[in-house]
Amino acid sequence: MNAPAREATATGRLAELRPLLSELMDLKRIRTPDHPDGLAAHGFRRAWAALASGMDPRIVALRETARAVAAVRLGGLDLDVLQRAGLSPQEAMRVLGRGLEAVSRPLDPRLRERLSVALAQTPEGACHAPPPLFVERLVQQPRAGATYPGRPRIVVSPQESHADHCYAVAVGAVLVAPCFGASPALPFVAGLSHHLFNAALPDAGYGGEALLGDLLEPVMKRLTEEALATLPERLAGVVRQALALTGHVDSAEARAFNASDALDRVLELEAHARAAGFTLRQAMEDLELIHPGPLQAFGNGVLREAGVWP
Repeated sequence: MNAPAREATATGRLAELRPLLSELMDLKRIRTPDHPDGLAAHGFRRAWAALASGMDPRIVALRETARAVAAVRLGGLDLDVLQRAGLSPQEAMRVLGRGLEAVSRPLDPRLRERLSVALAQTPEGACHAPPPLFVERLVQQPRAGATYPGRPRIVVSPQESHADHCYAVAVGAVLVAPCFGASPALPFVAGLSHHLFNAALPDAGYGGEALLGDLLEPVMKRLTEEALATLPERLAGVVRQALALTGHVDSAEARAFNASDALDRVLELEAHARAAGFTLRQAMEDLELIHPGPLQAFGNGVLREAGVWP
């Protein structure tokens, strides 16, 4: 099968994944007292800590993706929180499994099974190495927003961080990998690491970076190497392999990473457009904001009496 045919086949399967990929955007903005920067930033820290501890990138990729997919429905109800709330480890794992199952139907069946196994084998607090120093800077570094040379930038609030974007791209790359026949580990690591230079270089976006001209690439390369120099030698080698996937689509793994990167950039803005267009009718009819139960009739009656709805 030639490359255009491969890409067309993948595109058809990507359409089935789009709703789930869109919902992954929520993890950038779901916050808890334990993780005030959001679940995506928390996952970004956790993934880098696991890699820095020497964990196999294949295991990290599947574990983090399983956790992220389960969190699409469960939000901050992770294993640690559920056990603090009084659930046994077995009960907590059943809840997490339900979260994964609730949204995993569009996934490749083999990947779905691998994620289920990875989720069941995921202990909280297993990594003892701290994340690399550049991780916190990427958590604090906002993305530039939509920019284009010569035009005003569009900044939407709340701004995502580079950690948010990188984590979503990493997880998304695992989810789309079967569409391209790709192994997930390197695309996942590429997602985590493709903005290492932004730990030192504030994000000016396409419009600002264009003004750097031919100076941009050497700056990006130098700052990326500075970040890589802080990693254990073996991990730095894996990250270099992963970064070799960027800028081309000559392999299945490169296509998986670059597809996820493109999707995240556009779906992030779609999420803001969807939120801006949200209506009370959607809340009341689609989401049944006054939830089914013994108080629903009373609550809806109060809203009618107050002239709120309908």
